[in-house]
Amino acid sequence: MGAPHNQNRYGELWPPSRIEIGLAELEAIKPFIIVSGGWAWHFMSPEHHREYKHAHDHKDIDLFVYPENVATVVSILKERGFEKVWTKYDKLPSEQDFRRYEKRVEDENQISVKVTIDFFVKSDIPYRDIKGWQIVEPEFLLGLYGSIHSSDKCFAVQAAARLIDKSIDPVGRPELVEIPRIEC
Repeated sequence: MGAPHNQNRYGELWPPSRIEIGLAELEAIKPFIIVSGGWAWHFMSPEHHREYKHAHDHKDIDLFVYPENVATVVSILKERGFEKVWTKYDKLPSEQDFRRYEKRVEDENQISVKVTIDFFVKSDIPYRDIKGWQIVEPEFLLGLYGSIHSSDKCFAVQAAARLIDKSIDPVGRPELVEIPRIEC
């Protein structure tokens, strides 16, 4: 589970270059992936939303890849300069087929940005088409927190859980990007 957020930092934004770089990398593999984690909430959020750091986790890109698409995705990532990164999970016995790829990209200000793509090979992920992307079904995505995702304190995750509890579809809802009121 994610650590509690420092409420004094609410309102901080992701650098636009991080979002643009992430989108460019996702676009290259779009037909072969199902988007999960913070990027899934990003696509479920209203168009042109503010990229609050505490709303969506954009530190990495979490994906699911069908087994038949793994070779294609890995090939595209390698062509784009990504390298396989070994993690502690690679040595542990697990039912999950997990892979991590990373590269560094310089943004328009020559600032180095690390792009990390984490993907799980799996064939039975419920998804829906949202804004032209295959996105993990919101209710299923919530169930992944505590197992493969850890940023369950993000605004979007918390808001989506409340909406789903009320039988409201969270897709496109402004609550996914609203800073929560701080209780005193």
